[in-house]
Amino acid sequence: MAGLLLTALTGHALAQAQPDAPSTETPAAVLVADDIEVTRDRRLIARGNVEAFQGTTRLSAQAIEYNPDTGALTITGPIVIEDGASVLILASQAELSEDLENGLLTGARLVLNDQLQLASVQMNRVGGRYTQLYKTAVTSCRICENDPRPPLWQIRAKRVVHDQEERQLYFDGMQLRVLNTPIFYLPRLRLPDPTLERATGVLLPQIRFNSRLGTGLAVPYFFKLGDHRDLTLTPYFSSGTRTLEFRYRQAFRRGRIIVQGAYSDDDLQPDDARGYLFAAGEFALRRDFVLEFDIESVSDDAYLNDYGLFGKDRLDSTIQLTRARRDEFIRLSYINFKSLRDGEDDDLLPSDVVDALYERRFHPGRIGGEIRLAAEAHAHERPSDVDFDADGDGFVDGTDVLRFSFDAEWLRTMQFGGLQVQSTLGMAADVIRVSDDATFGTGDSGLAPQAGVTLRYPMVRRSDNGVRQFFEPIAQLSWVGGDGLLVPNDESTRVEFDEGNLLSLSRFPSEDRRERGWALAYGGTWARMDPEGWSASVTLAQILREEAQADFNDTSGLSGTTSDFLLAGKLEFNGGLALYGRTLFNESFDVSKAEVRGAWTRDRLRVGGSYVWISEDSAIDLESNIGEVTFDGGFQIDRFWTANATWRYDLEAGRAATAGAGVAYTNECVRVGLSVNRTFADSTTLEPSTSLGLTVSLRGFSVNTGERVETRSCGKQAR
Repeated sequence: MAGLLLTALTGHALAQAQPDAPSTETPAAVLVADDIEVTRDRRLIARGNVEAFQGTTRLSAQAIEYNPDTGALTITGPIVIEDGASVLILASQAELSEDLENGLLTGARLVLNDQLQLASVQMNRVGGRYTQLYKTAVTSCRICENDPRPPLWQIRAKRVVHDQEERQLYFDGMQLRVLNTPIFYLPRLRLPDPTLERATGVLLPQIRFNSRLGTGLAVPYFFKLGDHRDLTLTPYFSSGTRTLEFRYRQAFRRGRIIVQGAYSDDDLQPDDARGYLFAAGEFALRRDFVLEFDIESVSDDAYLNDYGLFGKDRLDSTIQLTRARRDEFIRLSYINFKSLRDGEDDDLLPSDVVDALYERRFHPGRIGGEIRLAAEAHAHERPSDVDFDADGDGFVDGTDVLRFSFDAEWLRTMQFGGLQVQSTLGMAADVIRVSDDATFGTGDSGLAPQAGVTLRYPMVRRSDNGVRQFFEPIAQLSWVGGDGLLVPNDESTRVEFDEGNLLSLSRFPSEDRRERGWALAYGGTWARMDPEGWSASVTLAQILREEAQADFNDTSGLSGTTSDFLLAGKLEFNGGLALYGRTLFNESFDVSKAEVRGAWTRDRLRVGGSYVWISEDSAIDLESNIGEVTFDGGFQIDRFWTANATWRYDLEAGRAATAGAGVAYTNECVRVGLSVNRTFADSTTLEPSTSLGLTVSLRGFSVNTGERVETRSCGKQAR
């Protein structure tokens, strides 16, 4: 009877032995074996490569004996039971019911989601839902045969119950051991099994050290409030603070929100209640509209720095409604700013900003090209009502601005052989109203007709070895008419000259300022692309004007009738090294701005860094040069150990601004991380602080994220 397939083990086969046996609703079983025998007393015995299937359960064993009088299966191991995709049971002997849902297994091991293994002397299966294990050792560390060394960590328990329906593990007499040394004991403990994504309970505690708050312990508790929302409360206690942190999340059919914050009673400000509240959300509305909001609030300017949160020195609370379609864009937004910087007064800053923008594109068939229309309304307000420069910083203390801008332009691109010609013709109108400003009165308005022609002549050369070289000279002649408006410069105080606005008719970041008169922008781009070697590109450009433009400060590179040279480039190697740079310099090679960024990734090493330099410029309140070097890197020491470091150095002050380092050990069953961060400051609000973090995560009680994790090798076994 070798290779015999016997179907309906609990139905057809038994019916042959018991013709009057009643029918059952239990799903039919399938048995496959090398040899199947039915004895005179109607016992069914299967031997050799036995496999039985019952619903989602699959059993493999050396032999199975079925007793029709008791309905019991006596199974000889080694036994492997696969119950669905996430539960695996290994045993040496077993007695199970005919539906494989109830019974006793000895020398059993339960493996959940290929992560967590529970080894026990005895295991009971009850109703196909509960699995009870006695004298159990639980771990997610790899255990090697004939190796006397204990796992890195394990949980010992008198009894463990696995509720397969609720996907929970219940421990009785639980003891956590590290390298077989008892660490702590709990009479009862409930943990989610690895297949459960979200469950109410205690999360992994965190040990925190802060030079201002002392050493403390944070114990997060997670509340599952439903399938689409949850709450996490984290009491944090140290020698210097008593804090309750919270985070609430909820997902909706068309959006999501998250609210997080903290309430603190600490020794830094003992008479004040301190805390913060951040909230954010996004919702997809009808007709393709998207609503987004972001709320940021703190009790005092120093709170975020004292507790090492976010690293922000200005808060911006925003609500925004947008819609983006192929030929249309709509945005309506409100922003409230709050400064945490020691030298800034919120009453003198444009704290409330409202902006509305509508853009539309048309493609007329008769005249060709593209027509672009844009309308914008903008307003910002300072809380102060002072209409003059009371503090002598060059800015009126209470200036409020309301601006309406309209732009219409027609663009058309034509090709003449290898020459590409793009023409632009348009008109702009601006109406600006000013209040609380004795210098500029009530505002101004005006028109700005504009036109431009851009010429490009791209050239490409290909070599036999696959290398391609590209060169494109560019020239743009443009004109913008009208007179500049006599209004305060509140929106275009910081101007950047780069590749992105080289061919713009106005390089001011906002429409409260526009470039006027004739201008010629010229330059070129060269690039080399080698699929098997290094690649590079370089852009060099300059702008010439009929007359100098007001409000272009020196560091913008655009002041005067002749702009600075813009030089930008990148260099990339197949070995993982990449360099990017940009600088502005004049005919005397005096540099106003420079920026270099680089990254190198090779084998186990990752290194990145940057250098930034900006010359002093009193027009933008920059009384001294800015020079800064940053570095970040990581190194894979071996399969399990990684190290990383960050560093930011102020070249002008001659000291570090921030520094940090960390080391982590990760394998299949544990992740341990140690980090230290130091923040330096020189203001009375943001004081220097040092924080030390230690995290320990036991793998196996969370969903497998699919992240590649190195597993320890058994290697040569100990004697």
